[in-house]
Amino acid sequence: MNEREGTFCLVLHSHLPWLAHHGSWPVGEEWLYQAWAHSYLPVVDLLRRFADEGRRDVLTLGVTPVLAAQLDDPYSLRAFHDWLGHWRLRAEHAATLWPGDPLLSDLAAAEHRTAMGALDEFEGRWRHGFSPILRSLVDSDVVELLGGPLTHPFQPLLDERVRSFALSGGLSDTALRTGRRPEGIWAPECGYAPGMERGYADAGVRRFLVDGPSLRGDTSAARMVGESDVVAFGRDLEVTYRVWSPKAGYPGHAAYRDFHTWAHEVGLKPSRVTGKHIEPADKAPYDPALAADTLRLHVKDFVDTVVTRLRELRAQHGREALVVAAYDTELFGHWWHEGPAWLEGVLRALPEAGVRVTTLRGAVEAGHVAGPVELPASSWGSGKDWRVWDGEQVADMVAANAELQRRLLAVDVAGQGRDAVADQLVTEALLALSSDWAFMVTKDSAADYARRRASEHTARFDELVRLRAAGDPNATARAAAFGALARPFGHLDARGLGGNA
Repeated sequence: MNEREGTFCLVLHSHLPWLAHHGSWPVGEEWLYQAWAHSYLPVVDLLRRFADEGRRDVLTLGVTPVLAAQLDDPYSLRAFHDWLGHWRLRAEHAATLWPGDPLLSDLAAAEHRTAMGALDEFEGRWRHGFSPILRSLVDSDVVELLGGPLTHPFQPLLDERVRSFALSGGLSDTALRTGRRPEGIWAPECGYAPGMERGYADAGVRRFLVDGPSLRGDTSAARMVGESDVVAFGRDLEVTYRVWSPKAGYPGHAAYRDFHTWAHEVGLKPSRVTGKHIEPADKAPYDPALAADTLRLHVKDFVDTVVTRLRELRAQHGREALVVAAYDTELFGHWWHEGPAWLEGVLRALPEAGVRVTTLRGAVEAGHVAGPVELPASSWGSGKDWRVWDGEQVADMVAANAELQRRLLAVDVAGQGRDAVADQLVTEALLALSSDWAFMVTKDSAADYARRRASEHTARFDELVRLRAAGDPNATARAAAFGALARPFGHLDARGLGGNA
């Protein structure tokens, strides 16, 4: 094709809250290890193969500091290795339970091969953690890396001093792990409040994501924000929702592997979706061949959707247009079993259809920037406002977080040297402020776990503040005990919160 259709940017947001040492099943470490095995391993493998082929600027990859810390943590690495071994054993056991059913027998064999492959991949490439792998992807320019605040807090609800500390610390953490300080971020939950771009500019952030309605639906180009030189990219919902729509998105197709139905005796998922209103016991066995046929149709449908959208935008604006589709990385593999194969299919097919595939940085370099816009208070959550994190269901948590920040900023963190107790109490406060807890409560997804986690970290913070203020000799030991459970950021220096680091 002689004339390019336009530009497409795929953005993946990789994030889980701190889960190590905080429960296992059904919420806790199991969540981390499933996402690691079924999303992070295959997505990284895909990106490495693209890099080996010499492809550059394939996609924009967000990795939150708190997730990167877990994927580097020695405890998590050991525990995940054990988990992979148990996965292999579960698959072996499944083969003995399902010998008379060809589909289920083949599924058990395929599961065993996948588990063995994951073990080999982990032992060969991941044994020293995620950072060496991530650095290689960044250095090869196969991805543009996005950073973010330390523990993924909902930034509009933060005091400006806490917001600045969390963001600066998060960008520094990514620089330590990869050798490069990101120029772009995935703002947690795409949360934005007017004026935040000034803090971004001060931190060296040049681009960030908002949801499409924040740009009043005109996502055909990035926009300068206010009077700053910071650029906002909007998620194109017409394209994005072809995949990520709860009512009609691809992952809910009857042929795909069902996420919610388990064979609990072996811990595997043996069914296909079959139908939206089919009881788990009545669902049909998963058929990989049927899923593969469906996947090819969905790759073609998505490519056609992107091309059609780009042509419509060109006709509307009289220039080559941009489409940004953004998703949680965990959708691909963990939630949607066939997702990694779909990703590969789309990223190979789009250039063949005449679409430039690049990163957010590449889109700026290609000139897809229009000028300035005043953004409203917004997020990518329900209603595209703040209701998920600031609504009636979590009003008590919002009030508790505001009070927590008040107490945090009242702590005297000044000093001539590092203070392990102060560092840990700041860490506990930031963990309590994670956006995940309010999201889980509002969405009624493990709400009890979320409330407990927020309360636990707040209680640890208060205990350390009390012990430190009293000069109690047990303060250091208690800080070390809490740090053994949650100390994601060894470089975190509490003095930075008071501007004294």
